[in-house]
Amino acid sequence: MSLKQVPLHHIHQQLGAKIVPFAGFEMPVRYSSDLDEHNTVRNGVGIFDVSHMGEFMLKGPDALALIQRVSANDASTLFDGKVQYSYLPNGRGGIVDDLLVYRLGDQEYMLVVNASNIDKDWDWISQHKPADADLTMVNISADMCLFAVQGPMAAKALESLTPAKLDSMGYYTFEKTDFVGYANVIVSATGYTGAGGFEIYVSNEQAEGVWNAIMKAGEPYGIKPIGLGARDTLRLEMGYNLYGNDITDETSPIEAGLGWVTKFTHDFIDADVLKQQKEQGVPKKLIGFEMIDRGIPRGHYELADTNGNVIGEVTSGTQSPTLGKGIGLGYVPTASSKPGSEIFVKVRDRLLKAQVIKLPFVKK
Repeated sequence: MSLKQVPLHHIHQQLGAKIVPFAGFEMPVRYSSDLDEHNTVRNGVGIFDVSHMGEFMLKGPDALALIQRVSANDASTLFDGKVQYSYLPNGRGGIVDDLLVYRLGDQEYMLVVNASNIDKDWDWISQHKPADADLTMVNISADMCLFAVQGPMAAKALESLTPAKLDSMGYYTFEKTDFVGYANVIVSATGYTGAGGFEIYVSNEQAEGVWNAIMKAGEPYGIKPIGLGARDTLRLEMGYNLYGNDITDETSPIEAGLGWVTKFTHDFIDADVLKQQKEQGVPKKLIGFEMIDRGIPRGHYELADTNGNVIGEVTSGTQSPTLGKGIGLGYVPTASSKPGSEIFVKVRDRLLKAQVIKLPFVKK
C-alpha cells in the first residue's frame, strides 16, 4: 500500500526531518533529537504537524443520537465550544478507536479520530447510522491540516495571531475565531503532552501560511518543529493511551482504565457488558510502572512476578527524559495492579525490578 503524505511534507523535508512510515503516512519522527524536542515542549514551545489525524463532520437533527449510540461517553452533556474525550466500543467488548467529540452547534459535531483508523471508524459509524436518520456525514480528513502548538509558552507564542483569549481558554474547550487573518478557524485546548497548548484546524490551502506565521510568531519563544518521537515520550510521561499499543480491538475499555468516560446515562454499543465489568470487576488492568533497576522497557517485553512467572506484557515503554528513568504501561492481573506493587520486566534473560505507580508519571 502506498503511503500518503501530509500537505506540508515538503516543509518537513526542508527542515531536515527524518521521515518514517506511521499510520499509513510518511511522517516526521524527529528534526534534531528526541531528547531536545521533548525538552523544548516541556519547557518552552514546539509545533507538531498532526495533519494525518481524521476529522468527520456530523450535522442534522439526528447527529447527537448517532454519536450517543456509537460512543461510550455522554455527548448530551456537551455545549457549543466544548470538547469530549470518548471511545467507540466494537460490539465485542473491545475498542474500535478513541476519539474527540467537538460540539460546533446545536446539531453539528466534529469527530477527531486516529489516522490509522480513519477508514475503519468511518465504516463503523456509517453502518450504525439508521437508513431514515436525518443527518449528513462528511469525511473531511483529506481536506484538513492540524497543528498542535504545545508547551508552557504556547499561549504567548500564538497570542499575536488571533483575537481569542488563549490564556483563559479552558481545558477541553475550543473557539471558532480569526487566526492569521483566516475566519472561523477552530482553535482548541485539548493537548496530548501534558505541557499545555493548542490545536489549530485549518484547510489545506491555509496550512502553509498558518505554519509559517506560527513559526515566525514563536521565534522569540524558541519554537521548534517537533516529531513523533517526542510526541510519544511526552504522552507516555502523562500516562495517555495510544491506540494500537495500549488500547486495541482486543482490549476492554474498563481494563484499560477508561471507566471514567464510560457513561451509562445513555444506551450505547456494549453498554450491558461494560456495565457488568464495571460492577463485577475485571481480571486484569492497565498499569503504569517505573523502573527501579536500570533498563528501558519496550513494547511486548514480558512482565513477571517476584517468582519470574510471566503475568503480562509492556504495551508502551521508554526512557523518560524528564525523570531520567525507564517508564511503561502494561496489563497485569488486578491483584498486581495496586500502586506500590513490585513487578519485573524481562529484558533479554534478566528480570529487572519495577514498581507500579499512580499515573501520571510526571505530575504537573
